[in-house]
Amino acid sequence: MDWFVRRFIKSALAWLGLGVTLGVAMAAHPLWIIYRPAHVHMNLLGFVTMMIFGVGYHVVPRFFGHPLYSKRLGGAHWWLSNVGLALMVVGFFMAPHVGERSVPVLATGGVFSALGAFAFIFNIWRTIDGPTTFRRIAEAPASRRPPLMPNDS
Repeated sequence: MDWFVRRFIKSALAWLGLGVTLGVAMAAHPLWIIYRPAHVHMNLLGFVTMMIFGVGYHVVPRFFGHPLYSKRLGGAHWWLSNVGLALMVVGFFMAPHVGERSVPVLATGGVFSALGAFAFIFNIWRTIDGPTTFRRIAEAPASRRPPLMPNDS
């Protein structure tokens, strides 16, 4: 199992623990409801999405019989997603206390998280296509190449 697969799954479990702990704290201290966005992101982006990423990276190559397109991109994705989510959570904790000064932290975290998601989409898409798909298209005679766009001729 690749290192980033294992780390995605462990990260998912860590974010679940943090999200549940914050949820219990909010139940015990109702004024802490101001941290609900952090709680939601810990559970959804942290647990659910990280678990999907980890399982997806492990299972999709096996389902389609192709090696993962880029292990390096998978590792970069792990860093982007976890650093991005950590920044977002910090930003959500800051927001009730410092107002708009939390926006740069939230925005940076959101951009990192989004870049991670796009890395996953690209990596899995290319894995599903397999290593030779694009080579076969490029090597095909021009008359047999599929059009780039539906209306191209």
